[in-house]
Amino acid sequence: MASPAPGDLIIAIDGVVSSGKSATARGVAAALGYRHIDTGAMYRALTLAAMKRGVSADDKAGLGLLLLEAQVELEPASSGGRVFLDGTDVSDEIRRPEVSQAVGAYADVTEVRQALVVRQRAMGDSGGVVADGRDVGSVIFPHADLKVRMTADLDERARRRHRELKKKGLCLTLNMVKSDIQERDRQDAERAYGGQADLINTLEFDTTGLTLQDQIDRIVLWARERGA
Repeated sequence: MASPAPGDLIIAIDGVVSSGKSATARGVAAALGYRHIDTGAMYRALTLAAMKRGVSADDKAGLGLLLLEAQVELEPASSGGRVFLDGTDVSDEIRRPEVSQAVGAYADVTEVRQALVVRQRAMGDSGGVVADGRDVGSVIFPHADLKVRMTADLDERARRRHRELKKKGLCLTLNMVKSDIQERDRQDAERAYGGQADLINTLEFDTTGLTLQDQIDRIVLWARERGA
């Protein structure tokens, strides 16, 4: 593993569903000139690939073949931060509700997590990255230079997600979005992927009432204080 150069931090951003992790991490990466690793997008892309091929989450053989063949690429934030699956831009498709509902089952498969964690570590082990997603600070990059856990109240998260879906032309009511987030919160609370959260060295960040730029600026400030 290459040693990070001075100032090339590993920044890990975890948090609850729809707290703004990915958008904030993307903005922080752009501000610092770092690479953004959206781990959730990688799981979503793999889930989409499985759905297209008709591979269920309990089909170990099918998933094993999929992990060997599926090419998931994350475009640098400076180039737009799009997500590609086998050369096709799936940035919007992986955010559709049916993928959101299915991704948990695939992410729970040990072989899937192990394969993607290897890829994610390879992308970020030399530093200069902002990684976001569940367990980034406990399993993927346990020795990250800066760990942040983002939270926001349920109503705020539902409103944000609802606005995002409306912009993409998806017609869901606010109550439907809120119920979906509550269910995903419940599922996340019941999952244990093998890493223990480092609460002492993790900065809790309540984003309720903050703009996206507020969130980016705060984490960039913390990164600068650590030598980024």
